[in-house]
Amino acid sequence: MKADVSASPKASDHKHLVLDQKAIDAAGRSLDEGAVTPSYGPWRDDVVKLLNDALATELVCVLRYKRHYFTANGVESPAIADEFLVHANEESAHADRIAERIVQLGGEPDFAPSHLLDRSHAAYDESTDLQAMVRANLIAERIAVESYRQMIALIGDKDPTTRRMLEDILSDEEEHADELKDWLGH
Repeated sequence: MKADVSASPKASDHKHLVLDQKAIDAAGRSLDEGAVTPSYGPWRDDVVKLLNDALATELVCVLRYKRHYFTANGVESPAIADEFLVHANEESAHADRIAERIVQLGGEPDFAPSHLLDRSHAAYDESTDLQAMVRANLIAERIAVESYRQMIALIGDKDPTTRRMLEDILSDEEEHADELKDWLGH
Protein backbone atom coordinates (compact mmCIF):
# COMPACT_ATOMS: atom_id res chain seq x y z
CA MET A 1 0.00 0.00 0.00
CA LYS A 2 1.39 3.35 -1.03
CA ALA A 3 1.44 6.27 1.45
CA ASP A 4 -0.49 9.43 0.59
CA VAL A 5 2.25 12.03 0.19
CA SER A 6 -0.17 14.77 -0.72
CA ALA A 7 -1.29 15.00 2.95
CA SER A 8 2.23 15.37 4.34
CA PRO A 9 3.74 18.85 4.71
CA LYS A 10 6.18 19.93 2.04
CA ALA A 11 9.79 20.38 2.98
CA SER A 12 9.51 24.04 2.01
CA ASP A 13 6.70 24.51 4.61
CA HIS A 14 8.98 23.37 7.43
CA LYS A 15 10.23 26.18 9.66
CA HIS A 16 13.57 25.65 11.37
CA LEU A 17 14.17 26.33 15.02
CA VAL A 18 16.60 29.23 14.96
CA LEU A 19 17.65 31.52 17.77
CA ASP A 20 17.20 35.27 17.42
CA GLN A 21 20.81 36.44 17.15
CA LYS A 22 19.86 40.13 17.50
CA ALA A 23 18.22 39.42 20.86
CA ILE A 24 21.27 37.42 21.97
CA ASP A 25 23.58 40.27 20.99
CA ALA A 26 21.37 42.80 22.84
CA ALA A 27 21.44 40.60 25.96
CA GLY A 28 25.23 40.75 25.89
CA ARG A 29 25.18 44.55 25.96
CA SER A 30 22.60 45.25 28.71
CA LEU A 31 24.58 44.27 31.79
CA ASP A 32 22.78 46.52 34.29
CA GLU A 33 19.56 44.52 34.07
CA GLY A 34 20.88 41.23 35.48
CA ALA A 35 18.66 38.35 34.37
CA VAL A 36 16.17 40.61 32.57
CA THR A 37 17.15 40.76 28.93
CA PRO A 38 15.74 43.29 26.41
CA SER A 39 13.50 40.59 24.93
CA TYR A 40 11.68 40.18 28.27
CA GLY A 41 9.04 42.43 26.83
CA PRO A 42 6.62 44.95 28.25
CA TRP A 43 5.37 42.64 31.01
CA ARG A 44 8.01 43.12 33.70
CA ASP A 45 6.18 45.86 35.61
CA ASP A 46 2.93 43.88 35.52
CA VAL A 47 4.67 40.72 36.73
CA VAL A 48 6.38 42.63 39.54
CA LYS A 49 3.01 44.06 40.63
CA LEU A 50 1.42 40.60 40.61
CA LEU A 51 4.35 39.28 42.62
CA ASN A 52 4.19 42.12 45.15
CA ASP A 53 0.50 41.35 45.69
CA ALA A 54 1.38 37.66 46.12
CA LEU A 55 4.14 38.68 48.55
CA ALA A 56 1.60 40.63 50.62
CA THR A 57 -0.73 37.63 50.60
CA GLU A 58 2.01 35.28 51.79
CA LEU A 59 3.08 37.67 54.56
CA VAL A 60 -0.50 38.10 55.80
CA CYS A 61 -0.83 34.31 55.76
CA VAL A 62 2.34 33.97 57.85
CA LEU A 63 0.94 36.42 60.40
CA ARG A 64 -2.47 34.70 60.51
CA TYR A 65 -0.93 31.22 60.90
CA LYS A 66 1.46 32.46 63.60
CA ARG A 67 -1.38 34.05 65.55
CA HIS A 68 -3.40 30.86 65.30
CA TYR A 69 -0.37 28.77 66.32
CA PHE A 70 0.12 30.78 69.50
CA THR A 71 -3.56 31.14 70.42
CA ALA A 72 -5.04 27.74 69.52
CA ASN A 73 -6.43 25.89 72.50
CA GLY A 74 -8.55 22.85 73.16
CA VAL A 75 -8.16 19.08 73.13
CA GLU A 76 -7.22 18.86 69.45
CA SER A 77 -5.24 22.08 69.38
CA PRO A 78 -1.64 20.85 69.89
CA ALA A 79 -1.55 18.80 66.67
CA ILE A 80 -3.39 21.43 64.63
CA ALA A 81 -1.35 24.27 66.13
CA ASP A 82 1.84 22.47 65.15
CA GLU A 83 0.55 22.30 61.57
CA PHE A 84 -0.29 26.01 61.71
CA LEU A 85 3.39 26.61 62.49
CA VAL A 86 4.50 24.34 59.62
CA HIS A 87 2.21 26.25 57.27
CA ALA A 88 3.49 29.60 58.58
CA ASN A 89 7.06 28.55 57.85
CA GLU A 90 6.14 27.33 54.37
CA GLU A 91 4.31 30.58 53.62
CA SER A 92 7.38 32.48 54.82
CA ALA A 93 9.54 30.47 52.40
CA HIS A 94 7.08 31.34 49.60
CA ALA A 95 7.40 35.03 50.50
CA ASP A 96 11.18 34.76 50.37
CA ARG A 97 11.10 33.14 46.91
CA ILE A 98 8.69 35.77 45.62
CA ALA A 99 10.77 38.65 47.02
CA GLU A 100 13.91 37.19 45.47
CA ARG A 101 12.20 36.94 42.08
CA ILE A 102 10.97 40.54 42.32
CA VAL A 103 14.57 41.65 42.83
CA GLN A 104 15.76 39.47 39.92
CA LEU A 105 13.22 41.27 37.75
CA GLY A 106 14.62 44.64 38.78
CA GLY A 107 11.73 45.46 41.10
CA GLU A 108 11.53 46.20 44.79
CA PRO A 109 9.69 43.85 47.11
CA ASP A 110 7.14 45.78 49.17
CA PHE A 111 7.34 44.62 52.80
CA ALA A 112 5.73 47.80 54.18
CA PRO A 113 3.31 46.71 56.93
CA SER A 114 0.91 49.53 56.07
CA HIS A 115 0.52 48.13 52.53
CA LEU A 116 0.10 44.43 53.30
CA LEU A 117 -3.64 44.20 53.98
CA ASP A 118 -4.48 46.49 51.06
CA ARG A 119 -2.57 44.29 48.60
CA SER A 120 -3.20 40.85 50.11
CA HIS A 121 -5.69 38.59 48.39
CA ALA A 122 -6.41 36.86 51.71
CA ALA A 123 -7.62 38.34 54.97
CA TYR A 124 -6.04 38.37 58.42
CA ASP A 125 -8.04 36.57 61.10
CA GLU A 126 -8.28 36.89 64.87
CA SER A 127 -10.53 33.90 65.59
CA THR A 128 -10.22 32.27 68.99
CA ASP A 129 -12.19 29.11 68.20
CA LEU A 130 -10.08 26.31 66.71
CA GLN A 131 -12.60 25.38 64.01
CA ALA A 132 -13.01 29.04 63.07
CA MET A 133 -9.21 29.25 62.73
CA VAL A 134 -9.15 26.19 60.47
CA ARG A 135 -12.02 27.61 58.41
CA ALA A 136 -10.33 31.04 58.06
CA ASN A 137 -7.09 29.39 56.96
CA LEU A 138 -8.92 27.13 54.50
CA ILE A 139 -10.65 30.15 52.97
CA ALA A 140 -7.30 31.92 52.67
CA GLU A 141 -5.65 28.88 51.07
CA ARG A 142 -8.49 28.53 48.57
CA ILE A 143 -8.12 32.22 47.71
CA ALA A 144 -4.36 31.71 47.30
CA VAL A 145 -4.96 28.69 45.03
CA GLU A 146 -7.31 30.68 42.81
CA SER A 147 -5.00 33.72 42.78
CA TYR A 148 -1.97 31.63 41.81
CA ARG A 149 -3.92 29.82 39.10
CA GLN A 150 -4.93 33.15 37.60
CA MET A 151 -1.39 34.55 37.84
CA ILE A 152 0.01 31.45 36.14
CA ALA A 153 -2.51 31.79 33.32
CA LEU A 154 -1.81 35.52 32.93
CA ILE A 155 1.95 35.08 32.88
CA GLY A 156 1.91 32.04 30.61
CA ASP A 157 5.02 32.05 28.42
CA LYS A 158 5.80 35.73 29.11
CA ASP A 159 8.03 34.71 32.05
CA PRO A 160 8.64 30.95 32.32
CA THR A 161 10.83 31.27 35.43
CA THR A 162 8.16 33.13 37.39
CA ARG A 163 5.47 30.77 36.10
CA ARG A 164 7.40 27.71 37.32
CA MET A 165 7.95 29.31 40.73
CA LEU A 166 4.24 30.09 41.02
CA GLU A 167 3.37 26.54 39.96
CA ASP A 168 5.58 25.19 42.77
CA ILE A 169 3.94 27.51 45.30
CA LEU A 170 0.48 26.58 43.99
CA SER A 171 1.23 22.93 44.65
CA ASP A 172 2.04 23.74 48.31
CA GLU A 173 -1.10 25.86 48.66
CA GLU A 174 -3.27 23.04 47.30
CA GLU A 175 -1.68 20.66 49.83
CA HIS A 176 -2.40 23.15 52.64
CA ALA A 177 -6.03 23.45 51.55
CA ASP A 178 -6.45 19.67 51.51
CA GLU A 179 -5.00 19.34 55.01
CA LEU A 180 -7.21 22.11 56.37
CA LYS A 181 -10.30 20.58 54.76
CA ASP A 182 -9.49 17.32 56.55
CA TRP A 183 -9.27 19.15 59.90
CA LEU A 184 -12.73 20.70 59.56
CA GLY A 185 -15.10 18.73 61.71
CA HIS A 186 -12.41 17.01 63.82
